[in-house]
Amino acid sequence: MSDTNARIAEIVNSNDVVLFMKGTPLFPQCGFSSRAVAILERLGVAFEGVDVLQDMEVRQGIKAYSDWPTIPQLYVKGEFVGGSDIMMEMYEAGELHQLMADSGVAPAA
Repeated sequence: MSDTNARIAEIVNSNDVVLFMKGTPLFPQCGFSSRAVAILERLGVAFEGVDVLQDMEVRQGIKAYSDWPTIPQLYVKGEFVGGSDIMMEMYEAGELHQLMADSGVAPAA
Protein backbone atom coordinates (compact mmCIF):
# COMPACT_ATOMS: atom_id res chain seq x y z
CA MET A 1 0.00 0.00 0.00
CA SER A 2 1.40 3.41 -0.91
CA ASP A 3 1.94 6.13 1.67
CA THR A 4 -0.97 8.08 0.15
CA ASN A 5 -3.29 5.07 0.35
CA ALA A 6 -2.22 4.52 3.96
CA ARG A 7 -2.94 8.19 4.80
CA ILE A 8 -6.36 8.01 3.12
CA ALA A 9 -7.19 4.73 4.88
CA GLU A 10 -6.23 6.29 8.23
CA ILE A 11 -8.54 9.27 7.61
CA VAL A 12 -11.42 7.08 6.40
CA ASN A 13 -11.13 4.59 9.25
CA SER A 14 -10.61 7.07 12.08
CA ASN A 15 -13.77 9.15 11.42
CA ASP A 16 -17.39 8.00 11.30
CA VAL A 17 -18.20 10.31 8.38
CA VAL A 18 -15.60 11.75 6.00
CA LEU A 19 -16.19 14.03 3.04
CA PHE A 20 -13.26 14.41 0.64
CA MET A 21 -14.08 17.73 -0.98
CA LYS A 22 -12.78 20.79 -2.75
CA GLY A 23 -12.45 23.43 -0.06
CA THR A 24 -13.59 23.20 3.55
CA PRO A 25 -17.03 22.71 5.11
CA LEU A 26 -17.08 26.44 5.94
CA PHE A 27 -15.83 27.49 2.49
CA PRO A 28 -16.53 24.89 -0.22
CA GLN A 29 -14.72 25.60 -3.50
CA CYS A 30 -17.17 23.98 -5.92
CA GLY A 31 -20.92 23.56 -6.22
CA PHE A 32 -20.83 19.80 -5.79
CA SER A 33 -18.84 20.07 -2.55
CA SER A 34 -21.18 22.80 -1.35
CA ARG A 35 -24.20 20.58 -2.01
CA ALA A 36 -22.58 17.63 -0.21
CA VAL A 37 -21.84 19.79 2.86
CA ALA A 38 -25.41 21.14 2.86
CA ILE A 39 -26.82 17.59 2.81
CA LEU A 40 -24.67 16.50 5.74
CA GLU A 41 -25.58 19.65 7.67
CA ARG A 42 -29.30 19.01 7.06
CA LEU A 43 -28.81 15.48 8.40
CA GLY A 44 -27.24 17.00 11.51
CA VAL A 45 -24.29 14.61 11.58
CA ALA A 46 -20.74 15.35 12.63
CA PHE A 47 -18.28 14.86 9.77
CA GLU A 48 -14.66 15.40 8.86
CA GLY A 49 -14.03 17.49 5.76
CA VAL A 50 -10.79 16.83 3.86
CA ASP A 51 -9.75 19.59 1.45
CA VAL A 52 -8.19 17.81 -1.54
CA LEU A 53 -7.05 21.15 -2.96
CA GLN A 54 -4.47 21.35 -0.18
CA ASP A 55 -2.83 18.01 -1.06
CA MET A 56 -2.44 16.87 -4.67
CA GLU A 57 -1.43 13.36 -3.59
CA VAL A 58 -4.71 12.92 -1.72
CA ARG A 59 -6.62 14.58 -4.57
CA GLN A 60 -5.39 11.94 -7.02
CA GLY A 61 -5.08 9.13 -4.50
CA ILE A 62 -8.70 9.27 -3.34
CA LYS A 63 -9.87 8.59 -6.89
CA ALA A 64 -7.82 5.38 -7.03
CA TYR A 65 -8.69 4.45 -3.43
CA SER A 66 -12.43 4.46 -4.16
CA ASP A 67 -12.22 3.69 -7.88
CA TRP A 68 -14.47 6.74 -8.31
CA PRO A 69 -13.36 9.51 -10.70
CA THR A 70 -14.89 12.61 -9.11
CA ILE A 71 -14.79 14.66 -5.92
CA PRO A 72 -16.56 15.07 -3.48
CA GLN A 73 -16.58 11.57 -2.05
CA LEU A 74 -18.47 10.49 1.07
CA TYR A 75 -17.41 7.69 3.41
CA VAL A 76 -19.51 6.43 6.30
CA LYS A 77 -17.93 4.09 8.85
CA GLY A 78 -15.12 3.31 6.42
CA GLU A 79 -17.40 2.49 3.49
CA PHE A 80 -17.54 4.53 0.28
CA VAL A 81 -21.06 5.89 -0.30
CA GLY A 82 -20.67 8.06 -3.42
CA GLY A 83 -20.47 11.59 -4.73
CA SER A 84 -22.86 14.52 -4.45
CA ASP A 85 -25.41 13.19 -6.97
CA ILE A 86 -25.68 9.86 -5.15
CA MET A 87 -25.83 11.70 -1.83
CA MET A 88 -28.71 13.86 -3.13
CA GLU A 89 -30.66 10.84 -4.42
CA MET A 90 -30.16 8.98 -1.15
CA TYR A 91 -31.05 12.08 0.89
CA GLU A 92 -34.27 12.69 -1.04
CA ALA A 93 -35.27 9.02 -0.68
CA GLY A 94 -34.53 9.05 3.07
CA GLU A 95 -31.81 6.44 2.53
CA LEU A 96 -28.90 8.62 3.66
CA HIS A 97 -30.60 9.43 6.96
CA GLN A 98 -31.32 5.73 7.44
CA LEU A 99 -27.70 4.83 6.62
CA MET A 100 -26.47 7.29 9.26
CA ALA A 101 -28.92 5.92 11.84
CA ASP A 102 -28.14 2.28 11.03
CA SER A 103 -24.41 3.03 11.20
CA GLY A 104 -24.71 4.71 14.60
CA VAL A 105 -23.31 8.02 13.38
CA ALA A 106 -23.26 10.65 16.12
CA PRO A 107 -25.19 13.87 15.66
CA ALA A 108 -23.19 17.08 15.33
CA ALA A 109 -22.41 18.79 18.63
